[in-house]
Amino acid sequence: MTAELTRGQNHPLPGARLEIRVSAGTPVVAGATLGDENGTIHGVDGVAHPGSPTVPGLEVSRQAAADHRLAVDLDAVPDAVHRVSVLLALPATGRGPARFGAVAAPFVAVTHLDGDEVASYTITGLEAESAVVALELYRRQGAWKVRAVGQGYAGGLAELFADQQLPEAHQLAGSIHEAVASGLARSVPAPEAAAPAHRPDHGSAPRTGGPDGSVPPGSPYDPQGAHAPGAQTPAAPGQRGAPQPYPGSPEGSDGLDGLDGLDGPGEPVTAGQPSAPAGAGPIDYTHPRRQSAAPPPPPPSAPPAEPGQPARPVAGDATGWSMEERLYNQVWGMFEDLARTTAAYRSAVDFADSRMEKELDQALSDPRSRIGGQGDAAREAARARHGQLVSQAREVLDRDVAQLVAEAEVVEPALPAAFARWDNPVWHAYRVPMEIPMALRLGDLHLPEAGRVRIPMLIRLPLERGLWIDCGRSASLDGLPADSHEMRRLGLETAVAHAARLLAVYPAGEFTVHVIDPAGSGAQALAPLVRSGVLAAPPAQGAAGAADVLARLTQRVDLVQMALRGGAPDALPPGLDTSQQLLIVNDFPHGFDDRAVNQLRYLADEGPAVGVHLMMVADREESAGFGPLLDPLWRSLLRLTPVADDHLADPWVGHAWTYEPPLVPSGSQVLEQVLAQVAAARRSWGR
Repeated sequence: MTAELTRGQNHPLPGARLEIRVSAGTPVVAGATLGDENGTIHGVDGVAHPGSPTVPGLEVSRQAAADHRLAVDLDAVPDAVHRVSVLLALPATGRGPARFGAVAAPFVAVTHLDGDEVASYTITGLEAESAVVALELYRRQGAWKVRAVGQGYAGGLAELFADQQLPEAHQLAGSIHEAVASGLARSVPAPEAAAPAHRPDHGSAPRTGGPDGSVPPGSPYDPQGAHAPGAQTPAAPGQRGAPQPYPGSPEGSDGLDGLDGLDGPGEPVTAGQPSAPAGAGPIDYTHPRRQSAAPPPPPPSAPPAEPGQPARPVAGDATGWSMEERLYNQVWGMFEDLARTTAAYRSAVDFADSRMEKELDQALSDPRSRIGGQGDAAREAARARHGQLVSQAREVLDRDVAQLVAEAEVVEPALPAAFARWDNPVWHAYRVPMEIPMALRLGDLHLPEAGRVRIPMLIRLPLERGLWIDCGRSASLDGLPADSHEMRRLGLETAVAHAARLLAVYPAGEFTVHVIDPAGSGAQALAPLVRSGVLAAPPAQGAAGAADVLARLTQRVDLVQMALRGGAPDALPPGLDTSQQLLIVNDFPHGFDDRAVNQLRYLADEGPAVGVHLMMVADREESAGFGPLLDPLWRSLLRLTPVADDHLADPWVGHAWTYEPPLVPSGSQVLEQVLAQVAAARRSWGR
């Protein structure tokens, strides 16, 4: 639950890596200072500002903007620093408001990386002040807290820095305003006056035009043109639009499953709202996450981009603390671009269809047009206009898809093992990692209009919900129905590939896999896990074996929950395996009684919070005998398929994304080689 602070209130911070989100009614400068116990700044190196956006543990924007995201890593803050002050200031350009009393009250929130708010503060009561200390993160007895400050300064940044005992206060304030003035043309504009009153991070509509809301005349998405009703302006690939995550509803519309559990770095965006014309000029589709940090330079051998052409894509062209995080954010940007441009194309085609139908109805409703050649001419003209509109929209889509294909060709080879396909050469140089990656690839996503573009489906680690490999007969292979035995085999092979990837990306001894195979029907598919010795024990068979595994994992969940609730996480019994646990259940519900089914439901609901995860390989129809008892179980799991299937819903723009599982190439030994290294590392750790 979000803590809504008032001036002077404080709130504990739950972790070290956080974001500070700022929303104002006008472009503001965001910065931060590092101070000692008394709040004193010891030199300009302790100030993060647009001219020098990074200090240890902090990164701020390089320009003035109506909305900011400041990245914070409190573990990286020097030990001598006891106060981190977040400051806001109005640009001293003479063209905008000169005091905070003339603009809407700024809103500041401390959030987790997934956007969930920890604490928020609306800075009220400002009048003549042009700079303000909004929040203060401070150490108290070894823990970090946030305090709502709201201290304003009529003398601007110079007075603010002087109050924090910085000798170079006036010089630094001047250099900050110079840096802001040089980049002010690129600043993010304030929301339109007619926009909803709620905060942008809570679902406000995206800006679909340029800095002034303009759209080039003649564009297929010109509000004055044919595509205005319901049309949606796409962002050009490589120049990201407003951030948008994989959708997060447990179940999508029209019977499709939502992509819940996939945490993106942005917030939802309302689609399908045309922009209002405000004059001519080029569209600025600059992505917010690409404004706060420069991308890594291209290799020296890379040829320069031709004049007038989009910049050549670069792997890691996004913000982040590490290359892994940059690539992760870039993949999200590619997903956003493909969703946006496809939605714009579909909207344009729908409008062209409705316009042609309207023109044909008008032609047929006039008796005069039904006599002679007037009716035929009207119908031909309507069809010609329809073809022209669709052709224009297709040209825009093809251009964007081509740019995304070029970006994917650069990004895919640069992905780390956790993000890479099994055929990526990075697996041939695989070594057991020393730390957990931020995400894991569960497959690929694509849309029918852009079959050449495959977007990696990345899910954050540790897993927040279990997985369900649906091997039902409704799935298909190469467009043909597959029999139940073949689907079960493919489903278990997919589960083995997912389990092997999880084992490979965790440090040695920090991930344990259990298998329940009641009838022993999955021996062939499970062979890679069994032969390599990475399993905690041989696959459990029969009702007794399944009951034993379920009882041990259920007991583990109970013990860890009691320890955490009692505030004694170190009081666990000696010998308890504290690593992350994964239970693969094959051929469900055969061999499971009512007690075992209830234990599975308990593990699915309570397990992820304490490191116990479930992977079901099952056909839902075969468990219909349990009635509605199992409905909560299926809803709690992320449904995947062993073959390509368009079951993942996108409630943002209504797409049904086709999912493809990450299967190992036929004849490849990469999975066995990776598992052999994992097993060797586990043995060295005594596992």
